[in-house]
Amino acid sequence: MRLLSVLSLALGGLSLASAVRSKKTSEERFQLYHGKALSSSPIKLGDSSYRELTATPRDYAVAVLLTAMESRYGCQMCREFQPEWELLARSWTSGDRKGESRVVFGTLDFGDGREVFMSLGLQTAPVLFFFPPTTGPHAAASPDAVRYDFTGGAQAAEVVHHWLSRHLPDRPHPPIKRPINWMRWISTFVMLSGALTASYVAWPYVLPIIQSRTVWAAVTLISILLFTSGHMFNHIRNVPYVAGDGRGGISYFAGGFQNQYGLETQIVAALYGILTLSSISLAVKVPRIGDPRYQGIAFVAWFGVMVLVYSLLLSIFRGKNPGYTFSLPPFM
Repeated sequence: MRLLSVLSLALGGLSLASAVRSKKTSEERFQLYHGKALSSSPIKLGDSSYRELTATPRDYAVAVLLTAMESRYGCQMCREFQPEWELLARSWTSGDRKGESRVVFGTLDFGDGREVFMSLGLQTAPVLFFFPPTTGPHAAASPDAVRYDFTGGAQAAEVVHHWLSRHLPDRPHPPIKRPINWMRWISTFVMLSGALTASYVAWPYVLPIIQSRTVWAAVTLISILLFTSGHMFNHIRNVPYVAGDGRGGISYFAGGFQNQYGLETQIVAALYGILTLSSISLAVKVPRIGDPRYQGIAFVAWFGVMVLVYSLLLSIFRGKNPGYTFSLPPFM
């Protein structure tokens, strides 16, 4: 019996010594996982590796993304943020191959870490945790993990990089290195080449239009009519197109000189356009008519149109403000 007791005590001591030897130190854990990260970052974790990596004491920092990538979970934000997270982890690890920043990046998917998700009480994903060092020169005041807020949706790698850098003072912060988007460069080159080719072919036909006085005169007149009729006022004030008159009908003109409707602006611009056309015809077209009879008819016609339209315009002004004193037949 005494021999059995001695043997059991000896076996217990051996198992305890073996357990002590199997438990890795903080430096051993960092070297192990940093070596894995050099070949594939972020490291794919499970329940046991997550607990080992984040165990205390530790003289290194850990950034772990808890996600749910399987389609049955329907985590759209997880799929959107995953490429940015992998880009951040790869850029940081490749820029710090010696491990001077003492940071390890890992990813724990729900399918590989159900126990961790349940122990943390997580019901949503993705969740990003930053575990600061608990020992060493960069030890944090609190050993608790810091959680990144995804309330604004999936973030770019640069935004998360800035967040991590704020929690890692006095250490290297390797920059983000995005891969060259060759398809974007090729499509841009093709589109630019096509635009230059089209411009070169169409230039002999476009140049006469650009140099045409008639085109510039038309563009200038249209711009003047739009702005003098209140087009910018409508955009600034966001006025309605029409409004009800209170009797079941539609009001096309707003009362007062400081109010107007969208359709009112178009009507006034059309009236200004007719007046402009009448003035140009009387000043340019009518004097060129060789037959005195037709010239007289054209003069009376265009002058009548001008008087009629101007009378209508004055009546509209009087309708907007009854205090307006000017009027002209036939719209009095």
